[in-house]
Amino acid sequence: MEKRLVLAIAVSLLILLTWSSFVSKSYHIENKGVTQDAPLLKAPVKQIPIEPSVSEAPSVSDSITYWGNEKIELAFSGPDASIKEVNFQDYSSGFLTLRRGFYLATPGLSFKSKHSSAQEIIFEHEDGDKKIIKSFYFNGSPYYLDLELTILNLASHSLTVDFPVVLGVLDFKGDQNNARFQDISISTDEKLLRPNVHKEAQFNFSNFIALRNRYFCLIVEPQEKDRITYFVKPDTAKESIIGFNFYDTVIPAGGQKDYKFHIYLGPQELSKINQVNPAWSVIINYGVFDFISQLLLKLLNAINNIVHNLGWSIIILSLIIYLMLFPLTLKQMSSMKKMQNLQPKIEELRKAYKDNPQKLNKEIMELYRHHKVNPLGGCLPMILQIPIFFALYQALLRSVSLKGAPFLWIKDLSEPDRLFTFSNSLPLLGNEFNLLPILMSIGMFIQQKFSMQATSSGSAEQQKMMLVLFPVMFGFIFYRMPSGLVLYWFVNSILMLIYQVRISRAK
Repeated sequence: MEKRLVLAIAVSLLILLTWSSFVSKSYHIENKGVTQDAPLLKAPVKQIPIEPSVSEAPSVSDSITYWGNEKIELAFSGPDASIKEVNFQDYSSGFLTLRRGFYLATPGLSFKSKHSSAQEIIFEHEDGDKKIIKSFYFNGSPYYLDLELTILNLASHSLTVDFPVVLGVLDFKGDQNNARFQDISISTDEKLLRPNVHKEAQFNFSNFIALRNRYFCLIVEPQEKDRITYFVKPDTAKESIIGFNFYDTVIPAGGQKDYKFHIYLGPQELSKINQVNPAWSVIINYGVFDFISQLLLKLLNAINNIVHNLGWSIIILSLIIYLMLFPLTLKQMSSMKKMQNLQPKIEELRKAYKDNPQKLNKEIMELYRHHKVNPLGGCLPMILQIPIFFALYQALLRSVSLKGAPFLWIKDLSEPDRLFTFSNSLPLLGNEFNLLPILMSIGMFIQQKFSMQATSSGSAEQQKMMLVLFPVMFGFIFYRMPSGLVLYWFVNSILMLIYQVRISRAK
């Protein structure tokens, strides 16, 4: 039974970790009792006349205008006056790449910077028929901006506004470790949609839209919500264009039309988003165990406010979780011990009834009842622990607070620990030596070694195989994971090892 339990635990965790690490992100629609077709427009998505393609990067000759504050820096590419990339100053290599953020997808536009200050930047385009003014300005928070889009009709005839506005281009052909985290959220009055970004779609009656990568996000809420429709348009197999269309609006000769958009450009942190608009925080989601993930992150941040080091905070959090689950661990160990004590009698029954499986099962169940042993007693506590482990895994995987956080020799807890690098790549290891996953595997090996010493010898060969196989498999899966995740698992393994040593010495 212990062999099966260990196998079930290992396989379950391996499946969960492998799924999250190597399988492309799945996109879905979260429903709250409303039919999926309700917010979808029946008309096909408007064709987007983009010359050149929005997926193309600006040419070398295109000018780049930088603007921002002490927290963020926006790179505008001319002559589109679109946001190419956002650099977050407080985070190591903290970027959100939009490619053509707030790009007006209509031919012939050429914007020039007209005014720039610490609080605002204004771009203008003017031709014989119209004048378009794009004004970005900060609004009380370093991550909160407003965009005012003003269209003036300079012609002697009416002007119809019908061009799409691109908010960003999602690129799935780059680093898959980061590309798989890209998604969008569209909020309606009834529900939050998370549409498949690889399929063409258009959405109506929406409150706001959000684009995000692993750590950062763009949230856009139009002031006139009933005049905007959002679209998802795959440009290639590896890219998708996200944006919105105006409802066709006619501007009379000499008239003008103003659009205003509230924008959050910043880290995916509840506290920072809530400071701007608490309704926008629903875009943060950590999967199936989101509620548990949110609680664990709050606890981690509370610990960090005291110790002021995320490495030590993860260690303390690991200890707290271990102590919280310790009663379940005791129950699991007790059940496993009872099962081990019954193994000799079960082996005798198997020999006596080897030709009568039905009688064998009946006698084994009678043996369990007589000794008051629950054969599932060792499994159920672990089943209760798996949601906590996986919730913490998802939370730490996307926690922006880990980005750039150092600990001991680790320069960035959101990256592998990279004790040193090799001049040439080695098989499996690549060109970097990550110490934490190796220490974790050694700790798992020693822990299983102590566990084996307390078991019966009936399945010695299988145990020897698992003794080597599971630490190696876990070490391989964790080798290129963020060191903050590996640190948590390493501490948990050490705590389990200490408990195993105490049990062995007591015997």
